[in-house]
Amino acid sequence: MPQSSEPTYYSLLGLHPWASVIDIRRAYRQLSKLYHPDTTDLPTAIATPKFQQINEAYATLSHPERRLSYDLKIGYSRFGVIQPPPDLNHPVSRSYDFSKSAYLDASDRPLSSGEIFALFMLVLTFVGCLLLAVAIALTRGEAAIHSHLLQPTAFVQQHITYMSQLTTHLK
Repeated sequence: MPQSSEPTYYSLLGLHPWASVIDIRRAYRQLSKLYHPDTTDLPTAIATPKFQQINEAYATLSHPERRLSYDLKIGYSRFGVIQPPPDLNHPVSRSYDFSKSAYLDASDRPLSSGEIFALFMLVLTFVGCLLLAVAIALTRGEAAIHSHLLQPTAFVQQHITYMSQLTTHLK
């Protein structure tokens, strides 16, 4: 990151550029309580400009598009592999060399233990549902098939009655 005499929004909030949205919100709340002109013991001449700087930093860093724009402005990139070309009017002539990476794709990453556990639970639930459906089909299915074969439906019963009446009438 290029050094300048002006502090960055991250340093105003006491954070690193890779701080999460939750960390940014937490730091903003703590500092706003400390420097808000209505709640601080500091003189108003000191607290008000500091509070305005904190508000400006939070307004920028809490909005994803503004944060990305600000990060590019200060020279910080969240994507270590993907860097913008120096001249946006001309495309980059060389492509990324994936042989330098342990992964086939620069955006690919291994699954965390929490993600693996969630996938395991999802598969376990799916298998459990299948087994439950098979068990219900085996226990209730055979009895249901026999009852439907032995007892005709109301429509079939009405049709049989109508046909028998029709045949007796035609005789």
